[in-house]
Amino acid sequence: MPPPAGELRKRLRPRASLYYSLAALAGVVAFGTAGFMLIEGWSLADSLYMTVMTVTTVGYGPPLPLSPAGRNFSIFFMVLGVGTAGYLLSTAVQSLVRSEILAAYGARRRQREISKLNGHYIICGAGRVGRRIVREMQRAGAPFVVVESNAALAAQLQIPDTLLLIRDATLDETLKEAGVERATGLAACLPDDAGNLYIVLTARGLNAGLRIVARAVEESAEPKLVRAGANRVIAPTIIGSHRMAQALLKPAVADFMDSITAETLDLAFEEVEVAGGSPLEGRKLKETNIRSQLDIVVAAIRRAGGEMIFNPSGDTQIRAGDMLIGIGRAESMQELGAQARGLRK
Repeated sequence: MPPPAGELRKRLRPRASLYYSLAALAGVVAFGTAGFMLIEGWSLADSLYMTVMTVTTVGYGPPLPLSPAGRNFSIFFMVLGVGTAGYLLSTAVQSLVRSEILAAYGARRRQREISKLNGHYIICGAGRVGRRIVREMQRAGAPFVVVESNAALAAQLQIPDTLLLIRDATLDETLKEAGVERATGLAACLPDDAGNLYIVLTARGLNAGLRIVARAVEESAEPKLVRAGANRVIAPTIIGSHRMAQALLKPAVADFMDSITAETLDLAFEEVEVAGGSPLEGRKLKETNIRSQLDIVVAAIRRAGGEMIFNPSGDTQIRAGDMLIGIGRAESMQELGAQARGLRK
């Protein structure tokens, strides 16, 4: 899936045909050159000259007089070489044209599909961090587009061609092509801080309301990325070292966190926004079925103004615009989300 998955395979077929044709043509030239050298005893230069002249049908005449055996070989080689060369050259040109047509068609199709996306997520970088984000997006069923300049890395994602752009994510035109003006969020996860800084600056300039999460390789880059417009900066080395220390000092806590994030368990740590008109609006936590029936633990509530209430009591009133952060089974969290949006009474 270099220039996107199936597209590259389609483009490689005609290119492979082109390479085979050129290799076959080289074989014909080598055969003719060797024949004239063995039969006539000519030098490599004279034999190659005679071979190329025959294949190209120029007709200047042999560099040296031909023997009867040499004339017989020339007749045979003319029939073989000219026909083969003509066929191979036509195949090579046809393959090259077909490759360009497929590339243009794939680009138009990808642009058409991306233009239909709205409220999607853009993942810049398909390295180790980017691939994990892609898997999480797929697991959550969220729409996304991946931007990666390295075709070899992009090939490992195994996602549809229409979701992948082999481009430089730091350029304005690339992010515009990915639909940054219509996107909900962007992850800048290139392996270098300078590239992520450029992405954040560019994306923030194109969409003031975009939620941007950036990767920081060095700790010193975190404040710069925030000033550039990132809503959140994640440093994998810091998080990794913290988790390792936690696993050593607080193994029970580490096991609990691992159980929440494990993909094999039917357990979700989700955030749900309460819409106006929801049956949850204006009710206290203890008056809802969140704990009693859905068996969801509300770990925190973030008010619309930014206030964070940790471990809210049963008397905490739910308001429109609140973000409920809970832990529970995936299907229960989906039920809570439906209630919060006012889809169920």
